[in-house]
Amino acid sequence: MADRETRPTTVWSRPERGARGPAPERSRPQIAAAALALADAEGLAAVSMRALAQRLGTGPASLYRYVGSRDELLDLMADAVAGELDLSGATGGDWLDDLVGLALQSRDAHVRHPWLADLNDRRGEVLGPHAIDYLDHALGILAPAPGTAGQKLEAIGLLGGLAVLFARREAAATSTGDPSTGDPAARAAHLAAVAAEGRHPHLLAALTAAGAPPPADRDALFVRLLRRLLPAMLGQGEP
Repeated sequence: MADRETRPTTVWSRPERGARGPAPERSRPQIAAAALALADAEGLAAVSMRALAQRLGTGPASLYRYVGSRDELLDLMADAVAGELDLSGATGGDWLDDLVGLALQSRDAHVRHPWLADLNDRRGEVLGPHAIDYLDHALGILAPAPGTAGQKLEAIGLLGGLAVLFARREAAATSTGDPSTGDPAARAAHLAAVAAEGRHPHLLAALTAAGAPPPADRDALFVRLLRRLLPAMLGQGEP
């Protein structure tokens, strides 16, 4: 039982190199960076220990000196992306502005690495050092905000979920040959035409009251939703 309790549970629980043996030729950050480049170029399914070894010019067996399994490699990749976020900005200003800025960074990271959302869906909640730094930084931003600690953690979770959603929508909109992307103006005109047929009175009333939709600006919509939802989650109401 004692052995099970003290056994490392994540790749970061284990020293990067053993106390004995030759000095490592590579570091975990270098391996993670190569894996990120492979996933960006060919997709997450292309990331295997063998393919990564070929990219690094070594044998697959040598990678197991640094990473115990593909799952550990995926954990390193996710945390490496978290390390791309700039957390150097001082907190203590306008918490909502600061948190929205952090959300924009998170969304942009998912846009740069479109495979990241699928990776996180598979691996569950495995927080590496960079992800923990992010969580602590976000909580620091929220220190002057209203709400309980639980509400603040939920708000950070919402921030991440919206970042993933908007990144996926942006990826779909920029992909070629996807009929679901379409022209936003054409989609709006189609919806208005359907509502005008009279079989959907609530939709017609809502569209009539809303008037002409604003230009399709995903950044503006993302920020607008965050600025409405985050204060409401923390018990402050709409700013």
